[in-house]
Amino acid sequence: MRRRYKLLAWVIGLPVTLLIVLVSALVITLSLFDWNRLKPTIDEKASTAIGRPFAINGDLGMEWKRDPQSQGWHAWVPWPHIVAHDISVANPAWTKQPQFAHLDAVRFSLSPLDLLWHHVRIPSLQLVNPSVDLERDAQGRANWTFNLPQSQTPSAWTVDLGAIGFGAGQVVFDDAAGHVQITAHIQPLQQAVPYDQIVAQATADARTQAVSSAGRGAGKTMDKDNDQDKPGDAAARKSSYQFAWSAQGSYQGAPLEGSGKTGAVLALQQSGQPFPLQAKLRIGDTHIALVGTLTDPLHLGALDLRLWLAGSSMAKLYPILGVTLPDTPPYATRGRLTATLARSGNRFGYHDFRAHVGASDIAGDVDYVTGGVRPKLSGKLQAAQLRFADLAPLVGGGGSSTTMPPAAASDRVLPTQSFRTDRWKAMDADVTFAAARIEHGPSLPIQSLSTHLVMDGGTLTLDPLHFGVAGGQVNGMVRLDGSTAPMRGRLKLGVRGLRIEQLSQGFASMHTSLGEINGDAELDARGNSVATLLGTASGELKLLMDNGAISRNLLEMAGLNVGNIVLGKLFGDKTVKIDCAASDFVAEDGLFSTRLFVVDTQDALIDVKGTVNFANEKLDLDVVPHTKGFRLFTLRSPLYVHGTLKQPDVGVHAGPLLARGAGALALGVVAAPAAALLALVAPSHDTGNTHTCTAVLQQLRAPAAKAQR
Repeated sequence: MRRRYKLLAWVIGLPVTLLIVLVSALVITLSLFDWNRLKPTIDEKASTAIGRPFAINGDLGMEWKRDPQSQGWHAWVPWPHIVAHDISVANPAWTKQPQFAHLDAVRFSLSPLDLLWHHVRIPSLQLVNPSVDLERDAQGRANWTFNLPQSQTPSAWTVDLGAIGFGAGQVVFDDAAGHVQITAHIQPLQQAVPYDQIVAQATADARTQAVSSAGRGAGKTMDKDNDQDKPGDAAARKSSYQFAWSAQGSYQGAPLEGSGKTGAVLALQQSGQPFPLQAKLRIGDTHIALVGTLTDPLHLGALDLRLWLAGSSMAKLYPILGVTLPDTPPYATRGRLTATLARSGNRFGYHDFRAHVGASDIAGDVDYVTGGVRPKLSGKLQAAQLRFADLAPLVGGGGSSTTMPPAAASDRVLPTQSFRTDRWKAMDADVTFAAARIEHGPSLPIQSLSTHLVMDGGTLTLDPLHFGVAGGQVNGMVRLDGSTAPMRGRLKLGVRGLRIEQLSQGFASMHTSLGEINGDAELDARGNSVATLLGTASGELKLLMDNGAISRNLLEMAGLNVGNIVLGKLFGDKTVKIDCAASDFVAEDGLFSTRLFVVDTQDALIDVKGTVNFANEKLDLDVVPHTKGFRLFTLRSPLYVHGTLKQPDVGVHAGPLLARGAGALALGVVAAPAAALLALVAPSHDTGNTHTCTAVLQQLRAPAAKAQR
């Protein structure tokens, strides 16, 4: 029996012993093997795979060590730890630099058991002193695009790279197509810096920059940034900043400089281990600061950043961000930038942001999505305080002094600055905007604003468009088709209940009600500025003022030179009580002709006939007063109004026109314009006054209808 047990033990133990001996011999052989003998083969295979020369110029070695992360019996299996020194990857022949990348060394470990299943698992890859040259020429050729061989059958091997670690290094980026040249250096920090400390420092720096770029008001806006945790903060605190970087160069012709900090390990497979980022950039006079994380970097899966921006005009962000924004006064913003990045399209969100633009404070949430026919911007904006002058660039009324030369002296009154319709086609938009409080000048008392802005294929639509003005309302829509040249525009507005006393609240000499204004405008036009749009406009313009009073001082404050001079010629400097002022203009190609324009005062009924040509801003009007009684002899003299809107020429007609009688007005008035204007007469809600315009217009209709019969 003892012999049998010994024989059985020998039969079983011999193969195990042989296996142990063979494995030990293999390990010893591999350990003693000169791996440098494999370098020519590895270089050849790698060069063929990437389509350009690859070389291991230094030693290639391997050590066997147990993996400390393994558990159970796997912990006893030794792993090969491979080190390759002095590695270079060549550039294509067309580049400026000979090498695409150089590394002092590469270190990584392989899981030997996974190789049995054709699975190459590398938990981490350590890059020592990397130096990378990234180039793209004017034809669009990029050296980071490799010509990898194509195979009809899928490979049986799979590669799983867990994380990439790196040390000090350098990256050079030269993009002739995008006009970008940047050199960045990376250095290890003496000690790791926690996330909260980075956020606190970045917040303080952003506030200082906001004050420098956009004034003290911007600093107050930055102070409103709350310190409550955001969704990505908890994940960001799991990692620390261990490397510092700096960059210099140029971007789109503007000087660029920047600095920041990063983590040390880029986890490619573990989305729960974010890679920390911090950056502070200056491109021209635009300042960008960010703090946050990048997760799933293998697929650029997600960004979660605190983002601060400041500069002289938001229009300068277009070449940086690719988002079409208007010329604005100096600005500063802060908010939360999130991004989901995918091959089918990217989605960026700038949420819970506040912006100080000029003297305006704006807040809201916006999203920017790519992947469709055009990128699209959507969101909601609210203004706690809005200075109307800051909106001037949106309506062609001015722009950032840093983006265009100062306007030359001109005899024109209407704004001639062109809309930037070339950028409208680069992006679609769907944004709602509301401003509850508006800061305005004395001549434009706009109290509130709300609109729905839609940009689609270069066509800008504001519908509905609502203004609260001088105690009344302006409602309507504006459509500008920037996809055509020249741009085509359509405007439809209704004005109801504007109080004249609120139009000029600083006019202290009027203590009683100054009347109510109602009107309608419907115009079609073409052109790339306010001046050219009005200079080609066709349509109708109706305006009615009831139970009012007016003076030269009021018109002077409003900047109405023509009315100021005419009123002075007719009545001198005194305040004039106006029972009704009614006008009905028909426009064709910028020529506005009077179908009806009458002003009924206590002293006279004034008839105005003629044209206003907005194409050249020239005036051709006759003003004929019909005196009520004999109190003002001068009102019997008709006036002419020639010249331009900026320099009107108002004088007294001589000759036959002096003989025109009071009946001339009635004979020249037709029933239709008067009837159309009656629709603008609405009951007064705040004064209880009767509307004299109703009686005046009805009186004008009766003689006209009788004359036509």
